[in-house]
Amino acid sequence: MRTGQTHLFIPGPTNVPEVVRQAMNVPMQDMRAPDFGDVTLSLFQDLKSVFRTKTGTVMIFPGSGTAAWEAGITNTLNPGDKVLMARHGQFSTLWAEMAERLGLDVHLVDVPWGAGVPVREFERQLAADTNDEIKAVFVTHNETATGVTSDVAAVRRALDENFHDALLFVDGVSSIGSLDFRMDDWRVDLAITGSQKGLMLPAGLGILAVSEKAMALAETATSRRAYFEFSDMVKLNADGYFPYTPPTQLLHGLRKSLDRIFAEGLDNTIARHTHLAEGVRRGVAAWGFDLVAEHPSLHSNTVSAIRTPQDVDAREVIRIAYEDYNTSLGSGLARLAGKVFRIGHIGDLNEGMCLTALSVAEMALHRAGADIEFGSGVAAAQRWFADETPMQQPLAVAAE
Repeated sequence: MRTGQTHLFIPGPTNVPEVVRQAMNVPMQDMRAPDFGDVTLSLFQDLKSVFRTKTGTVMIFPGSGTAAWEAGITNTLNPGDKVLMARHGQFSTLWAEMAERLGLDVHLVDVPWGAGVPVREFERQLAADTNDEIKAVFVTHNETATGVTSDVAAVRRALDENFHDALLFVDGVSSIGSLDFRMDDWRVDLAITGSQKGLMLPAGLGILAVSEKAMALAETATSRRAYFEFSDMVKLNADGYFPYTPPTQLLHGLRKSLDRIFAEGLDNTIARHTHLAEGVRRGVAAWGFDLVAEHPSLHSNTVSAIRTPQDVDAREVIRIAYEDYNTSLGSGLARLAGKVFRIGHIGDLNEGMCLTALSVAEMALHRAGADIEFGSGVAAAQRWFADETPMQQPLAVAAE
């Protein structure tokens, strides 16, 4: 049936709330007008609250999270700089490939897809680096391909315990605004996210928060850059402007999205993601299926990557869900293609939506040949949602 609502359960782009869509439905305006800062200045300050930083500098680049990656690298590091990274999923792999293409000396630690950042190996390499040749450590906070969340605070401890001065970079594309992230407490030097995940917007904004230490390095970094020049951006941002044409409609949407997060309360938003993710995980366990994440301590609260039985092609599950039931499930990426499908539980989401995702997945799995008991996953999630204290939403949010 091609009637009714199309359901989106991928881990990004995520569902855009109607009030956010309406906020973006505004006429074009003069981005050089004297009152343009009325739209933008509060965004920089309020994004600092989402990153949980008081001293960091926030910048918004037209582009995706990938654009923010490139901006962060080219403004703070130099060609040939040694950096330490782990490869444990598609997005950590792509970040490493970018670093190599931009001329960095990338030292990679390969771990299984399903593992988190290898803190102990990072610690060993940092301890051995007595001359501080490693200039930055890169951490993919939430590996979207595998549904794994890594411990950023533990990497900071590894740096501190070895008295190492390397920068700490964090990819927070599918975590910031949805999972617990504390830039100042963890002394993260550069963190990035994109508009299309926890911020509940269309893709098109690459957002960075940069520590004072990293901003100082941007004054002497020798990597080539033009569009992504921090100094150009910061100079004009001070009055609410941009060095080139900004996506004004997205900025209006960002204002409404941030308003929603603050009305719910950031801690409540994070708790809601935990609550919904646990319901989905209990549903998957009731099917007898495994998650890609190797251990419960690694489970992501924004996306679950679910292994299908060996005789069931996950691509068929995804195709059936989309073509027959108007539902988009996330695909298995790279080496997980055909073996995994993903349920994104990030952004503007509630219990009923998660139950829909599980229900449609059960039908698609059955038609793809899986031996599955109808309603088993849904019932397990229902029990969790019914027995747990419901998330208390402010009336203003519920009314929207």
